[in-house]
Parts: sequence; C-alpha cells; structure tokens
Amino acid sequence: MDTYALKAVSDLPTPFHSAFSFRYFNSLQSECFSTCFLSDVNMVISAPTGSGKTVLFELCIMRLLSKFISGDGKFTNLKGTLKTIYIAPSKALVQEKLRDWTKKLGHLGINCLELTGDNEYYSIKSIQDTDIILTTPEKFDAVTRYRIKDGGLSFFSDIALVLIDEVHLLNDPRGAALEAIVSRIKILSRNPKLQSSPLSLIRFLAVSATIPNINDLAEWLLAPAQGVKRFGEEMRPVKLTTKVFGYTPAKNDFLFEKRLQNYIFNLLMQFSGGKSALIFCSTRKGAQEAAQVLSQTAMTFGHSNPFIKNREQQERLREASLLCSDKQMQSYILYGVAYHNGGLSLKDRNLIEGLFLNGDIQILCTTNTLAHGINLPAHTVVIKSTQHFNKEKGIYMEYDRSMILQMCGRAGRPPFDDTGMVIIMTRKETVHLYENLLNGCETVESQLLPCVTEHLTAEIVQSTISDITRAIEWMKCSYLYVRMKKNPENYSILGLPGNRIEKHLQEICVQKVKELSEYQMIWTDEDGFLLKPLEPGRLMTKYYLKFDTMKHIMQGPPNCSMEDILHIICQAEEIAWIQLRRNEKKFLNDINNDKDGRLRFHILDDKGKRKKRIQTREDKIFVLVNDCLTGDPLVRDLSMSQDVNSICSNGSRIAKCMKEYFMFKKSYKGAFNSTVIAKCLHQKLWNDSPYLLKQLPGIGMVTAKALYSMGVMSFETLFEADPRKIELVTGRKYPFGNHIKESLLTLPPKVEMAIQEVEDQRIGMSKLLITLTRLSPPAQSTKRHYADMMVSIEEDNIILFYEKIRLEEFSSPYTATVLFSSPKQGKLTIKADLIFEEFIGIDLHRKVIITAPVDLNVVHRYRPKELSPFIPKDVHIIKDDKDESSVTASKKCHYSNELIENSISMPTFKLLDEELEDGKELLFLESYFLVLQPTHCHCFSFPSSNVEDKPVIETEDDDCKIITERTVFDHIRKKAKTLPFLPMPNDTCLPSLEAFTLIRKRTRERHLKLDNDIEVLEIQENRVIQHSKLTEPEPNIHAIDEDDPTDISEGSYNLMDTEILGGEGTLATEHQSTESGTLTEDTILGHTRKVPRNYSVFGNSRTADSTVRTLDCGTSHMQGNDTQPPVSSSDNDVIKLLSPSLQKGQFCSLAIAGEVKKEDSFLGFQSVFSFL
Repeated sequence: MDTYALKAVSDLPTPFHSAFSFRYFNSLQSECFSTCFLSDVNMVISAPTGSGKTVLFELCIMRLLSKFISGDGKFTNLKGTLKTIYIAPSKALVQEKLRDWTKKLGHLGINCLELTGDNEYYSIKSIQDTDIILTTPEKFDAVTRYRIKDGGLSFFSDIALVLIDEVHLLNDPRGAALEAIVSRIKILSRNPKLQSSPLSLIRFLAVSATIPNINDLAEWLLAPAQGVKRFGEEMRPVKLTTKVFGYTPAKNDFLFEKRLQNYIFNLLMQFSGGKSALIFCSTRKGAQEAAQVLSQTAMTFGHSNPFIKNREQQERLREASLLCSDKQMQSYILYGVAYHNGGLSLKDRNLIEGLFLNGDIQILCTTNTLAHGINLPAHTVVIKSTQHFNKEKGIYMEYDRSMILQMCGRAGRPPFDDTGMVIIMTRKETVHLYENLLNGCETVESQLLPCVTEHLTAEIVQSTISDITRAIEWMKCSYLYVRMKKNPENYSILGLPGNRIEKHLQEICVQKVKELSEYQMIWTDEDGFLLKPLEPGRLMTKYYLKFDTMKHIMQGPPNCSMEDILHIICQAEEIAWIQLRRNEKKFLNDINNDKDGRLRFHILDDKGKRKKRIQTREDKIFVLVNDCLTGDPLVRDLSMSQDVNSICSNGSRIAKCMKEYFMFKKSYKGAFNSTVIAKCLHQKLWNDSPYLLKQLPGIGMVTAKALYSMGVMSFETLFEADPRKIELVTGRKYPFGNHIKESLLTLPPKVEMAIQEVEDQRIGMSKLLITLTRLSPPAQSTKRHYADMMVSIEEDNIILFYEKIRLEEFSSPYTATVLFSSPKQGKLTIKADLIFEEFIGIDLHRKVIITAPVDLNVVHRYRPKELSPFIPKDVHIIKDDKDESSVTASKKCHYSNELIENSISMPTFKLLDEELEDGKELLFLESYFLVLQPTHCHCFSFPSSNVEDKPVIETEDDDCKIITERTVFDHIRKKAKTLPFLPMPNDTCLPSLEAFTLIRKRTRERHLKLDNDIEVLEIQENRVIQHSKLTEPEPNIHAIDEDDPTDISEGSYNLMDTEILGGEGTLATEHQSTESGTLTEDTILGHTRKVPRNYSVFGNSRTADSTVRTLDCGTSHMQGNDTQPPVSSSDNDVIKLLSPSLQKGQFCSLAIAGEVKKEDSFLGFQSVFSFL
C-alpha cells in the first residue's frame, strides 16, 4: 500500500485518540481501516505474527462503542448493554490484552473482565455489567455450562461483537471448544425471540497466522468477500528465517528436553551472528539449567567469551551481579547469560530485563510466559523442544500452534535489525508439522467430531437445542460441516457425493441423540423429536466429562464403596492416555504386594488374593493412586509422578460428579464415599492419614513427620503447640514456628453440629433438628469454604436431606428440620454428616438411633379364620361416671417377676402408656364395645354360666402392673356382678371359656421394650424441612387426611355414622348422618344391629398431639400400589384414603398409619386393657 494512503489516528472520533500512542496506522491496519471501523461486516484476517493485528481488534471495539457518542461528540457509556467477547488460546494472551485495554479504554468507563482459570472470583452480575469479556474457549464454555441456574446464558443477548485471536486453534484438539461456543452464538443469534437484541446483529472478527484455507473460515463465520483479508510475509516489519531441527527421542520427554541443552550453544554460534537470543524452555528449572550450561560453556572460552563484546560490558555486568539477590544468577550474569521466570523477585526481574534490553546480557533463557508478556524482542529465538509440561493433565504435550507462533513473533527487533532467526528443536517425527506451520501451509481442520456427543449434550442442557431439527441446525453451524464438504476423506466419509454430505451429518446427529437417550442422558418423545436434558446429562456437562466416563459412573452400585469409586476413576476416559510401560511393571508389582501394609486397597485376582503381576493400565492407575494416598508414596520416577498428578486432578473432578449423581439417586453411601474420595485425591492423603498437617501451606512431608514425632497430628494440637518447640523439632529457624501456626488461618471456621429428636404433632412422623453453630469467627480471606451437610438413614442407604453451606456466611446457629415417616418396627440409625469440601480430618459426624415406639392408640385384635359362633347380636354398654378426674399420662410400667412367674401358663401383656383427653374414647373390638372414661376405664363382658368368681387385681391411677389372662377374667367377673342387668335377646349366645381356649394356639406377641429417649418411626416417604418449616409428606394411601375438616368434639363421638361396608367388603353407597351426642344404650344397640357381625368396626382415635384418624385394615403389610376402592364424597368425613387390603379381609382393627401391626394377642387383651 502507498505510504501516503496511511490512515491517521485523527480519523477516529476524538474520545478514541488517546487510546493510541502513535499518529499513523501501518500498512496492514490502514488497508483494513474502512472495513473494521466504517462497516459492520464479519471479517477473517490472515497475517504474520507481529504485523499489528491487535489494532484491528481495537478498531472493531471502537466501531461498537461509537454508538455511545452523541451528536456533540460526547461519549456516554451504557454499562453492559453492548458486550464484546475476546477469545484467545492462552491465559497469558488474555491477561496481556486485559492490561492493555484497561489502560487504553479505562478512561472511557469501559469495564473489562477476565474469565480464565486464574480468576474464579466473579459473579453473574459482574458479567452482566462488564463491557469486554476476555476469556479462553474452555473457560467460556464451562462458565456457560455450570452457571446455567445462575443465569449463565443471560448475558448472551447483549453480545454484539466476538473477537477470535489465533483462530487456527481450530486445528488443535482444544479447537473443539472454540468451535462449539461459536456455533452456540450463531444459532442463538437466529432465535426469533432475540431479534430485537444486539445478538441478532452479531459481528465476528477472526485473525490467524498465515493459513491456506482462509476461505473455509470465512464461510463458517459468514464473512463476505470484502471482509476476507490475506497478508503474506511482506507485511512483517522484519524478515524471518526459520530452521527446524529434529532429534532422536529419549527415554522420556523430560530427558529429551534436558539433552537438547547440549546442542544450544553450537546453534547460537552458527545462526545468531553474535546478536541477542531468547531461549524458550518449558519449565522454570529447565530455563535455569539451560543458563547454567551456557555460562559454563562460555567460561571455557576465557577472555574470548562470545557473549561479551568489550571490557565496558564486562564491568557493567560485574556491577549488576552485585545488585542481584539470586546467588546462582550472580555467577551467570558475569558471563552475559541469565534466566527469567516468575520465581524471581520483582527487583531481580527488573534488573534482568533492563540488562537484556540494553544488550549487556546477550543470552536470556526464559519460560513461554515471556512470549506473551513483556515485549523483549531478540534477533534470534530458540524454542528448546516443542513440548511443555501440562500441569492440569500432568503430562508433556505439544505446544499449541498459536504459542509456537507467538514465540516466533519475538524474533527480530525492528529498530535494530532488519532480519530475524527462528530455530525450532523438536523430535524427528514432528519436523514436517512445524515446517508447514511456519510456511503457512497447514490446513485448518475441525476437531469437533471426536467429542460431538459431549458438546451436543451441553447444548441440550443449555436449551440451545430443544428438538432434533435444532440439533441438525447446530451441526450445520459448525466448522465441521464446512470441512466435511471440502475434505470428506479426513472425516472417514468415502464414496459419498456432495449432496449426500448433509444427509450423512443428519444421520450422525440422530445417532448421537439416540445414544444419549438410551443411556438416560436426555429425554426424547416417542418420535425422537423433542429433546430435554436429564440429570446425568446435566452432570456430565457441568463437570466436563467424557460420555464413556459418565456411563461408567451410572453403572456403579448405589452403595458404592471407596474401592468401587477408585476402580471407576481408573476406567475414566480423561486419563486413558496413561500407558503401562514395560520397565514399570516390577516396581508396581512390589508396591501391590505391600509387605509393610501401607496400602488401603490392592489389585486382587479372581480368588481374592493380591495380584502378583500388574497387567493393564487400569491396574497401574489403581496402584499409583493408592500409593499416593498414603501421603508418603514410594513413586519417585518423574514420569510416574506426572501420571499421579494427572490421576489425582482428574479423579477429584470425576468423584465430585459421582457425589452429585448419587445425591440425585438419594444413595447415601455412594454420595458420602464419593465426597471423601474427591477431597482425598485433592489433598493426596487418606482421610485418616497421620500426616493431616500436610494440607497446610508451608508443611511438606518432612515437616509433617517431624510434627508427628512430637505428638502434633491434628489442627487442634498444632494450635496449642509452642512455636519454638516446632522450630526445634523441625530444625528450622525463627520465625518458622510462627509461620506454621499462622497457616491455620487458611482453615475454615470451626463449626459444631448437634442432632436432636423432637416431638412431632403428626401421627406416624418423626422430626429431627440439626443445628450448626459457628464457634470461631471466619478469617479475613477472599477464599470461600464450603461444606456438604447430609442427613440419611444408614440401614436404608437413603438421603433425607442435603444442603451445601458456605461456612463463613451461614446464619449461626443454623437449624435444619428433617421430617420423615415413622418405621413400623425395628430401629433406624439416622446420621448427620458435615463434610468439608477441601480439608480432610475435620469432618463432623453425628448419629442417633431411633427405636420403634408403641402407640396406645393402636387396637390389636385376633382375626379367626372362621367367624365365632358366640358373637352376640346385641351389645350392652355400661358407664361409670362416679370419678371425673383425668388419667395421668405417660405412666411407667413396673414389671413384677412374681406375677410373671405365676402366669406362665397364660400369655402376659405389658400395659402401655396412653394419654387421654377429657372426653370419651370409643374403641371397637369385633362386637364388643368399650367406653373409656376420663378416670377409670372398665372392661365389660357378658355373664356366662361357666365363669367362676376369681380375685381381681385393681388398677391404680398412677401405676401399672402386669396383667395375665386369668386376672383379667377375674376383674371382668367382679365388675359384671355389680352391674344392673340389661335385657338381651333370647338367641344371644355368649362366648364360653372353651371358645377362648380354642384360640390359644395363636402366635404369642413379642414383648416390646419402650425407650424413653428415642422413638422409632418407619420411612414411607421421606420429607425434609429447612429452617424449622415443615414440608408436608407425600400422601399416604393408608392414612387418614390430617387436614380432614371433620373433628371430634370433646365429649361426643362420630360412631361411623353410616354403614361403611357392604356385601363382601365393598363400600356402601349410602351414608346417613346422625347427630353427635352422648352415647346411650339405645343408640349403641340401634347402631350395632345395623352393622353385620362379620365386619370390622371402625372408630375414631384421638390423642393430645394430633387429630389424625388412620386406618390399617386386614394386614400388617400395606400395598401402596394396589387399586383403591371407590369412596363416596360423604365418606371423606371419616376416611380420606382406604387400604386396598380392606377388600381382602373381613376384619379390621384401628391402627396408626405408618406403624407396623403387631401380632394379635389373645382376644386382643393388650390393646383392650391398655388403659388400665
């Protein structure tokens, strides 16, 4: 371009002038000026590194911000209404742009926000209020995935501009995330509901290094011809010469990089021309070792050191070495060599940077962070190995192509040099890859197909895709679709014409949807058209897991043990790259044999014995993780140590997903063990390790062992320890002991948990209060501490309650109320666990054992196989109103050994505690009626000629005694003689003693012991109440509705005003109401005649705690899924829901819903005489 046509900064609106430190744009920037700033078309630009592409981003941002400039030239920003998304391949590049744009645009009130793994402290509100979001593809994808419930996609409608730096990242495996988020933005921009939002007019600008298929990117981003700009090496201000050298691989990647140090000096002598050089190393230690090797080599040259030109330079270096605080660096500086990394102090970094810019230091060894950070250009750039150590995955990986190009961009200094040199040192098999990259011959392909299942699930979870047509549309928005049409062979599509590619893409989409549906990740309708996410799919999306890994999790047992969880993690796809090497087998076999008993779990053979030979990668992973969790692993090999790091980081994430999955399934053991394993892997310690103090900053294994030797094994004992004694034991100097004790401030605040059973007003329900109290004030820290609170039933492996609690913020004391149905028999162990998210050794566990209570409102009766011929047709009821005092509630039973011994031949019964209101309690037993008076309750039978007078045992108001059958009959006889005779029909037949003895073969009832402290209630439907607010349980089909408007007034009774049952146990259709009133002989006899003798009789039970009426009919095992008989609307006054077993049996007894029906005693004496 003609230099006279260069655009000036003054061509921009006045508010933007101060953003640039120069007056004129360069040739590339001037050529793109009109398209970037004077139009809104999408653009794709290919240009060499260092040619000024960053300014093009800024011009597009200013085009968007110019909408806030008023007619008089005043800029007024409307915060967050027009958003720009900047996507770069690395965190370093994001942070560099963040600093740059905050400085240039901050005076205009433009807010910039970094979304990377280094910045976790943000909120949805901060995202909504920001103007420019700078992020990496994976982080942006993750934020919009796991923050869905918090409004993760709520800001999408405000996005107006998307800037993609180094778009050739698409060619890397990481490029799938970039492709997915761009496709998501594209399909959302077509949503009819968002046509009035800035998103509907979204603009894309993508820049890359020189690539051959830039038109494919333009087609994907819908860029017109005027928006596609291609620039060659002529636009680079300094011409670069590139050299790629291949070397034979070593035993492992670490040794390979270390061996390359020996070749650097000769390469510099051959190609640098005695000018400055940057040596890029993958690690800090690698940079330091490279500087050491080069300085030692230069030392051998004596006064002819090639890195020192004259005596003045030597003198300046000698003075600078005295100012450096790093002793190793001092010796390197003297020979014109230095290293630069984040481990240096700020003073030393500034010193080294100044010496290099001035030319006094000629060779600078550094890490790859310098490729993006401070601009320290050099004539020669040497990339020592194209692999770097990935901390997240724990392995050596190839650099991203964008990183290689950024490093190369540091070569050549425009003011001083007109040429530059790039030297790449790599393995022999990868030489051609980097030659193509540097020559611009590498075609950018899509990497979406191998992970399309996971990304498709993510879109369904985010509701971007709601049906199969939208899923196909999303696939057609991808770069994969563009490249499939251009290069189908690369995607295993052979012999298909061009018009069949779209059909093939649809088949892929339908197949993936079907597979997701089969494994319950998503829901589809019968036609497979509608798509909705299910919880497993949400969890897979949230935790960024592979589809196969999620399948392994779902196949785990509900009562998953810690060993089971570790086996599932070993099969995860996230660590499938780990291989079992031949030279590792003997060492792993020795660890698994475990002669010292160090390991908690071992690899076992089919016979349950320890395997003698490790044969698979899963076995290797299992042994390594168990060795690591001991806290003092035997693994010292670098390669296996890197494997362990990757296993623990990925395993912790997988275990967190398992925790939430088992929470969803309400499986207590699986959720509890997954939670513990997640933080054990994070800390690389078992939860019962003696070296728990290793979790604190500044304490390694050596210090932890020393503290253990002095008896300091917990955080509490460390808090009480003397700092001077700590220094003495660890062999460290003052103030090390003070620093160790200060590290306790990183712990979460101390919390106490209590669990208490409280009385509940509801029949058949139990209530627990779990109280959390913060005992120490939270530390002044930005770090957040969380804990999982779980309440569960240990025997049933059921979670009743769960909540995630932020320990610094909950309102102390915090109370959670858990309400659940009562058991019918046995006992329950209720556990409350407070599991801290990060630290082990401080979890809280509380347990309460609830035993089954015996409710006196339950009437038990014997049900004979055939109807007794002695049932009278009429019943006489006698009342004794002499004493009106109330019965004392909750009496304790006193057992008399003498009475028990004297009644071996007859069943014995415990008298149960019972509270009665001031009123009358009516109980039915077959055709016998009992009237319960407020003071004394008398039992009546009808005289028989076979009954003789016997002594009776009188009951006392404030004590209960054991009663045998003989004493009961004696009591009945005595009371019956004193009663006035009521006329009876002649055909009445009374039950004789022989009839009683015929029934004695009935199974005797077991004695139930009362626990005065804890009651037992059976779980039917588990309900949870937080903050003392009770949640109604699920309707029990065997229970009377508690909200039934029918109430029993004091002193009056509803005697089942109707004939509830007809014929063979079916419900009668007629219902006649009678007025409630005081019972008399006539009303009782009249009602009894209407009730056929072969039906059970119903009554109303009333206690001081509840007005719930419940019914248990014919069986002790309730079948909740059976068909219910119809109930007329009028019957709802008495019965809300009726047990289906009522239709099967002829006899029913009054019982409390949710309680187990006890064995019927002889003539039902236990229930009948429980009031005594």
